[in-house]
Amino acid sequence: MSRPIMLVFLLVILIVTSQFEWRQPLLELDAAPSLSQKHQQIAKREEAVKEKIILSQERHIQRLNDLVRNLQIQLQRCKGENETRNATETSHINKQFIELERKHIVED
Repeated sequence: MSRPIMLVFLLVILIVTSQFEWRQPLLELDAAPSLSQKHQQIAKREEAVKEKIILSQERHIQRLNDLVRNLQIQLQRCKGENETRNATETSHINKQFIELERKHIVED
């Protein structure tokens, strides 16, 4: 009776140790995909961050372009106002000059 118990005990030990040996390579195989999955997740996150940065920069560029357009419009308005003022002042000066010449002619 001692012999069958010993055989059963050895059989149980053999089964338990063999399962540990089978599970260990499986865990290593499972670990390898998880590492590659982690690398893929990290790469996806980096890509998402890069895309967000690019979109943010594009928004900033668009805002700057809008500001430049507004400044160009303001500059054109200022130039137009200056030209109008200059034309008005020139016209006024010409009128004054003509009046002075008339007075000068009348006095002679």
